[in-house]
Amino acid sequence: MNQKNPVKITETVLRDGHQSLAATRMRIDDMIPLLEQLDDVGYFSLEAWGGATFDSCLRFLGEDPWERLRTLKKHLKKTPIQMLLRGQNVLGYNHYADDVVVEFVKRAVANGVSVIRIFDALNDVRNMEVSIKAAKEAGAHVQGAFVYTISPYHDNESFLKVAKELVERGADSICIKDMAGLLAPYTAYELVSTLKKSLPPHILVDVHTHYTSGMASMTYLKAIEAGADIVDCALSPFAMGSSQPATEALVAALQGQDRDTGIDLDRLFPIADHFRGVKKQLAETFKLNTAIDIDTKVLRFQIPGGMLSNLLNQMKEQGMADKFPEVTEEMPKVRAELGYPPLVTPTSQIVGSMAAFNVMMGRYKVVPREVKDLARGKYGRTPAPIDPAVKELILGDEPLITHRPADDIAPQMDSLRKKLAEEGYPSATTEDVLSYASFPEVALKFFEQHRTKSN
Repeated sequence: MNQKNPVKITETVLRDGHQSLAATRMRIDDMIPLLEQLDDVGYFSLEAWGGATFDSCLRFLGEDPWERLRTLKKHLKKTPIQMLLRGQNVLGYNHYADDVVVEFVKRAVANGVSVIRIFDALNDVRNMEVSIKAAKEAGAHVQGAFVYTISPYHDNESFLKVAKELVERGADSICIKDMAGLLAPYTAYELVSTLKKSLPPHILVDVHTHYTSGMASMTYLKAIEAGADIVDCALSPFAMGSSQPATEALVAALQGQDRDTGIDLDRLFPIADHFRGVKKQLAETFKLNTAIDIDTKVLRFQIPGGMLSNLLNQMKEQGMADKFPEVTEEMPKVRAELGYPPLVTPTSQIVGSMAAFNVMMGRYKVVPREVKDLARGKYGRTPAPIDPAVKELILGDEPLITHRPADDIAPQMDSLRKKLAEEGYPSATTEDVLSYASFPEVALKFFEQHRTKSN
């Protein structure tokens, strides 16, 4: 058996697994009992922070996300802790000033993060430059990610162009981030082959997908055959549905083959048993439906299932659920008119809400501010030009932003510290200031319960 090139696995059970299937409600106490065992498995990394975990800790779980990170680091001595960062958006939904981005990255690494996956919703590398540079300077492994999507403006060459730009800026590895499960097996083979052939040989290629369309395991197998170095998997209780393929299944499928992971299946079973109990408990405690089905409609609408169900709920509340089929028909049209943005936070919400307004009020009669901002260039460069007629309709004479959007944002750290002092927290730590920067109202509520105010 040739084990010179075993497939590496990034385990997502501590972040994306429960974000996808259990509304990001897993607590640190649910993780602690098995952290040492996870640490001994031999993973490339454990994705355990970033994404929606930061917001969920503060908003729903009464946990300090920074304290969670320090606790994870205390128990994980061998395996790198990985986080997901939205470039200039950090972990929020809008761009922050460069000083906030730099400080956040520095503190994340100082508190325990070793691998940072950095992406931008529009694949605009300008929005990733500052976080990549800060992560490199802090000593982290930088994984530059491009968001995978399908449109007349997206192909292997366009993705390779983004990957090369990320490598030029210092990325140590490249991730194909397929958040909606759109990456088909043979397409994955071609895309991974293109990246492996065209990027420097030391650059690792990671494939991240979701099971939403039902293709994910097949996609991984073809990607591995093409030379993918790393794949993202979740232990079986938090796999499948709208999450990743199951770790145990992938390990078993490759046993005895050239790309055998070298991971001992018997180590995984007791860990999976623990998380099976955790999932049941979370479903009961938070009244969650964790049995999420495959939804092949994502192949047509390209909007992840969770976004569609949220939209349906909002329309029900407004007594317009009967219009939902029209909204799903409208979404691809709006996406094309708005320059074919990949549909991931926040662009999926922007396109979805615009489609809903178009159906309910008439096309572009009511235009949310975020849609105008996207059309103006405030989120960055869209993959295709905005439809000229739509741009005229929603922007009129408003000036367009053609430079890096964050260039317009003055430094924020000092003013945030000052505001927090005015709220009664003059001795707030830098981490607390960053929590406040990310989610001001949510952080203040958390501080009221967990910090002592100074008069």
